Amino acid sequence: MFYVLPNPHAIAEYLSNLLVQKIQENPKLVLGLATGSTMEPIYAAFVVQAKQLGLNLNDIVTFNLDEYIGLAPEHPQSYHHYMQTHLFKPAGIRQEQVSLPSGMCRDVELECVNYSKKIQAAGGLDFQLLGIGTNGHIGFNEPGTPFSSLTHVVDLSENTRRDNGRFFEDKSQVPTQAITMGIEDIMSAKEVVLVATGSHKAEVMAKLFETAIDEDMPASIIKSHDNFKIIVDQAAAELLPAQAEQTRIAC
Repeated sequence: MFYVLPNPHAIAEYLSNLLVQKIQENPKLVLGLATGSTMEPIYAAFVVQAKQLGLNLNDIVTFNLDEYIGLAPEHPQSYHHYMQTHLFKPAGIRQEQVSLPSGMCRDVELECVNYSKKIQAAGGLDFQLLGIGTNGHIGFNEPGTPFSSLTHVVDLSENTRRDNGRFFEDKSQVPTQAITMGIEDIMSAKEVVLVATGSHKAEVMAKLFETAIDEDMPASIIKSHDNFKIIVDQAAAELLPAQAEQTRIAC
């Protein structure tokens, strides 16, 4: 269930190789993408490898998990800006290939409905990359979110706002709401990989291992997926019990 690598660099190299392989096998791969500090080394490694190989990215399609409500795409803390900075521009992925929810739309409910429909129209996600919050959220699906949820508006918990406040100069500017891909959207992906790094994620990873599939631990739903991996570094794995059946991946 849990795959352990030594550090974030090793995870980045492993997942970069995996993404390259999948795109080589299917140049029209539909990717579900996440943001946050955990993903930055992964995207950096992928950009380097894709350029070295001359990988053709012209036909891939991407869908991001979420976006803050009230932040324009050019805002430095928006996820539009994050993705352009860390992946899309460096890799040469064109704007027409990518989809993120709009945090500035007039009708957020319609935006949510249309986003789920757009994923379905693309044939669903082939590969979904996930991080995990310290309260077990995936995307911005907070504890208690129905597993049947499609893309929706969420009120961000104080825990999530506190965690994300480190990215804002003024923590009072952290948005209180976001649009997030729903858990059913996420679980419709053909393959799901959840990544956690750092000792600050050790407690939630131990809880994820111990918890049955329960809406109070949103990430627990991936245990029911037919094709999933949970990849952690040694720091995030430090509280996992021996019976976690950890597999240590050689680098």
